[in-house]
Amino acid sequence: MHLCHAPLLFVTLCSLALGAFSAPSPTIAANATLQKRVTHTGRATWFNLDGGVTACGDMDNNGEFDVAVSSAKFNSGNCNQFVQITSNGKTAFGVTRDICPGCAINDLDLSPALFEQFASLEAGVIPVTWSFLAK
Repeated sequence: MHLCHAPLLFVTLCSLALGAFSAPSPTIAANATLQKRVTHTGRATWFNLDGGVTACGDMDNNGEFDVAVSSAKFNSGNCNQFVQITSNGKTAFGVTRDICPGCAINDLDLSPALFEQFASLEAGVIPVTWSFLAK
């Protein structure tokens, strides 16, 4: 190699080395996938939990914030899934623990304690919007 090419070679190698360090690396946010929260609209009723075992295998009571969903929603792997529920301008959170055989696909059956976050038990049925929270 000629001595006159050495400075050119040195500058080229330095440029390549600096380029490798300055290349942007992917960020966690760029690689993360966001799960879109689907909001369901339906109605909610309440059910008596005392003395029974839920479909998830738990022995809960009326003081728990339990949610029963339609079999179509429950059988999609939603046992013990957190749920955000809104009704009458109020929002509360519950956990899917049971199946509601009489519920339409977007309806919920709530434990008495959870139902009372929105209305008195005497109301019987209330309109709700709800969604599963990210696992």
